[in-house]
Amino acid sequence: MGAEKPSSRSLEPLTGLVLKGLSILLIVLMTVMVLDVTWQVISRFIMNRPSSFTEELAGFLLIWIGLLGAAYAFETRAHLGIDLLREKLGAAGSLRLDLAVNLIVILFALAVMVGGGLNLVVLAFQLHQISAAMGIGMGFVYLALPLSGLLIMLFAARAITDSLTDRAGE
Repeated sequence: MGAEKPSSRSLEPLTGLVLKGLSILLIVLMTVMVLDVTWQVISRFIMNRPSSFTEELAGFLLIWIGLLGAAYAFETRAHLGIDLLREKLGAAGSLRLDLAVNLIVILFALAVMVGGGLNLVVLAFQLHQISAAMGIGMGFVYLALPLSGLLIMLFAARAITDSLTDRAGE
């Protein structure tokens, strides 16, 4: 048996639970979107009576799936990445690069996604912006932005703690 790594990964249980919930939510949203678009096609082309809300709902679902899917892709490392620089830096340089990249991701998610997203949500509610076909507050639609920003920040923080824990365990 080899040496075991230290078990000080405090964010791992939380991120595992969040990732599982996020994957279930994405599956549900995708299922609803497929059903919505299917109904849109049936009502428009077969029944010649287009549904009034299906196009708007598909757009809102696309926003939520795109933003939450980005957080999911970030955590599962399913996004596009270039490892050329990391390979040339060696172990110590690779660690510094990982830390720098994840800190930049946290700052971006905090400032743009969470901060800007919350401002957008608050503004939409203050102005009483309502969607045309479904009649729901646009603030609820825009909530996907700060929520995905918080998730990305959590996943980046976990990546930082894992990098530091792995480095300490070497």
